[in-house]
Amino acid sequence: MEKTDEQLLLACRRGDETAWEALVKRYQRLIFAIPRRAGLDEDAASEIFQDVFTALLENVESIEQPSRLHAWLVTTAKRKTWRMISRAAPLRSFSSGEDAADAEIYALPDAQLLPDEALQQLEEQHLVRAALAELDARCAKLLTMLFYNPESPPYSEIAAALSTTEGSIGPTRARCLKKLLAILGKKGFTGR
Repeated sequence: MEKTDEQLLLACRRGDETAWEALVKRYQRLIFAIPRRAGLDEDAASEIFQDVFTALLENVESIEQPSRLHAWLVTTAKRKTWRMISRAAPLRSFSSGEDAADAEIYALPDAQLLPDEALQQLEEQHLVRAALAELDARCAKLLTMLFYNPESPPYSEIAAALSTTEGSIGPTRARCLKKLLAILGKKGFTGR
């Protein structure tokens, strides 16, 4: 069974390199995605990723709630992202004399998710990936084939990959989704 964040952080405090590797692997996609979703390029996102884990290394002993490591990492990544954006973005003053074309540009609605909504979506995706990793190999493979591909493969292909019959895929999927929801519930995910 996969170790909890708290167990990994305590192992990191003891100098366990495999625990560090596990933490980095667990959170790399989420931490890297935060600055990317905020509009930063890959180099800036990599820099923030390194800064976040450097900060974790520097503060590993002082984190008071190891069970809240996820929140600590996300908050640290958000703060470092906003600092980088605010340093790079020049301030623009809006004068009363700006022309109508400029005013129209700033009045256009933005269909993109707000940063908090995008972050919530990233966190939910991370929780689902973490829960999927806790499932048995058969369920993980089935759900990955069904839901992580742009187009679900035909049941005949899934049945062959799982060495089962096509008729058993539906009931197996239902059991696997129930297991996934139970794991997500333990992680505090309530869905929308």
